[in-house]
Amino acid sequence: MAESLDAVDRSIIRLLRLNARRPNSEIAAEIGLSPSACHRRIRLLEDAGVIRGYTIVTAPMEKEGRAVDVLVQVTLDRQTEDYLARFEHAVRQCPEIRECFLMTGGVDYWLRVETESVAAYEAIHSEILSRMPGVTRINSSIAMRDALRPRKAGRR
Repeated sequence: MAESLDAVDRSIIRLLRLNARRPNSEIAAEIGLSPSACHRRIRLLEDAGVIRGYTIVTAPMEKEGRAVDVLVQVTLDRQTEDYLARFEHAVRQCPEIRECFLMTGGVDYWLRVETESVAAYEAIHSEILSRMPGVTRINSSIAMRDALRPRKAGRR
């Protein structure tokens, strides 16, 4: 279905990506459809698997008491299905790991880890990440800021 998306479908998807809780009537008005036609289009997109679900975006990590965002590259000893499954299971047990991507290229996984401090990340690195099944290499980078998220006034 992705190849058959028209401009209306793409507009619906764009608006839902910005705010998945936006009322159907508002989406319909903005793209020039009746509410029932818009609702039908959304259901078709869901049924076709183009829209696979809805999620929330949490407050910036500073509001949760988390001030450090770490991007982590992980290389495994082997890339067998068993090794990948064991690693991914271990990742799911650590709530500080907010995202985990299986990659192509020079590393096997990219993780995004949120912690309250560099010291807290160091503990996660030594006590959790380095002990995960099959891990042979970890390369961590601390993010200075999210360039796509607006900054608060007065913050540099």
